[in-house]
Amino acid sequence: MLSDQHRAIIKATVPLLETGGEALTKHFYKIMLGEYPQVKVLFNQAHQASGDQPRALANSVLMYARHIDRLEALGPLVGQIVHKHVSLQILPEHYPIVGACLLRAIREVLGEEIATDEVIAAWAAAYGQLADILIGAEEAVYAANESKEGGWRGSRQFRVARKEAESEEITSFYLVPVDGGAVPEFVPGQYLGLRFVIDGEETRRNYSLSAAPNGRELRISVKREEGGKISNFLHDQVQVGDELEVFPPAGDFVLQDSDKPLALITAGVGITPAVAMLEQALETGREVRFIHFARHGGVHAFREWLDAKSEQHPQLSRFYCYSEPREGDAADAEGFSSAALLNDWLPEQRDLDAYFLGPKPFMAQVKKQLAELGVPEDQCRYEFFGPAAALEA
Repeated sequence: MLSDQHRAIIKATVPLLETGGEALTKHFYKIMLGEYPQVKVLFNQAHQASGDQPRALANSVLMYARHIDRLEALGPLVGQIVHKHVSLQILPEHYPIVGACLLRAIREVLGEEIATDEVIAAWAAAYGQLADILIGAEEAVYAANESKEGGWRGSRQFRVARKEAESEEITSFYLVPVDGGAVPEFVPGQYLGLRFVIDGEETRRNYSLSAAPNGRELRISVKREEGGKISNFLHDQVQVGDELEVFPPAGDFVLQDSDKPLALITAGVGITPAVAMLEQALETGREVRFIHFARHGGVHAFREWLDAKSEQHPQLSRFYCYSEPREGDAADAEGFSSAALLNDWLPEQRDLDAYFLGPKPFMAQVKKQLAELGVPEDQCRYEFFGPAAALEA
């Protein structure tokens, strides 16, 4: 149980986490992934190599320590972690492994003079509290997924019914249940977890659902990443008729109920969840501005579909900007996102809801530009394709 003394000790370690948290989490991952290979499949090794995963964990640990007295102040962080864990099928038996490695890393990185028995005991109690919170919240999501019509717990086999190129880089996979059962409802903006075994090695990945629910099939749209093990496998090896092992939809980056004008601002493969969100928004009749940035027309996915939607729905306006246009490309602007460009394309009334997705530098700039234009901060929402982190321009 977390005592007042434990809380005081945790808060006293905040300055150490602010300066050395990333070194601590790097050592933590080195211990855990080196000594517990059974959990290695739960972590994207590309995010490990880039340092994104250790930075994300360091930020989460720091936020937890800062708010140990008021966990409600963590806001959406807990929900993001819960849904990410559910999408990868993190289970209660994984938590003792993480806890043991974290306490050992604290001791070894900070040293016994700082990481005394009292400090380790406090962090053991704090980790136990957090683990209980996450396990309980994750079980609630697992149970809810299982109880839905067509829902399931754990993995389920889906067959690739169709495979369609959406651009030179992005391909859509239409998935239907092998068991012939129903497909559950989900909320546009959510994603699927998938499990792969390639050459005897297990890997798990998340991919956004790129079409609104229809009860028959699920669609993911995957960008081929240079050197990407799974994206290239999907593009090159997976064919119509092949089966994939799928975990239930998860994710809390979804459209909030609102009658305010909606701006969906995307770049690159960030368009995939926004397409599903757009389908949902159009059903409500609300005004929508869809703004997409791409290098050129060849890599612009879903353009024909979006053009057709804008002709069918007068409340939808779409704008395209290409940074490296090819001859014959037709775009509304050239270059990159700017406050001036968004000012022209957003509604004059800035009391709107803005959702933006894409590469981190793009989202950092859009976040800054929306603030400059007076869009309320609490009405600007985004999600990373990868470990959560703070956006800084």
